[in-house]
Amino acid sequence: MKYTIEFLFWFVGLVLFQVLLLNHIQIAGVINPFLYIYFIIALPIHTNRISLIFTGFLLGLVIDMFSNTWGIHAMATTFIAFLRPYMFRIVATQEELDKVMPRLKTMGANYVKYIVLMVFIHHLLLFTLEAFTFKYFWVIILKALVSALITILLIFTLEKVRK
Repeated sequence: MKYTIEFLFWFVGLVLFQVLLLNHIQIAGVINPFLYIYFIIALPIHTNRISLIFTGFLLGLVIDMFSNTWGIHAMATTFIAFLRPYMFRIVATQEELDKVMPRLKTMGANYVKYIVLMVFIHHLLLFTLEAFTFKYFWVIILKALVSALITILLIFTLEKVRK
């Protein structure tokens, strides 16, 4: 019950922070931070796969409703929710997989790899869906890299505050 209330708080807080502040930040038409994906990234390691995918879809759908986009956030967030267990198997050791929560203090450098992969995949898919063409391939890559870097910095700042 304690985790349910805590995660509900994080869900609402991250959605509000995203739609009220971060959605209005666009620097040079390239930088768009999407901190709301931290919710999917920070869920317990052994979260039920169906619950994880449903939560990813719901989170993306809520962001889409507030952002007036047509499912691109839902698609990108559902995709990273689907990939999340595989990412853990790729970057984490068995000892780290036995932990309850993915955190920098419990996983160390592997947590950094996990965050970088998840954020970059999310941003690359999101900006590709937004453009819906490969005509602007290099612009999509640039937006994904720069926005992912800013989002990663925000996630690590949030991790420091969350301690």
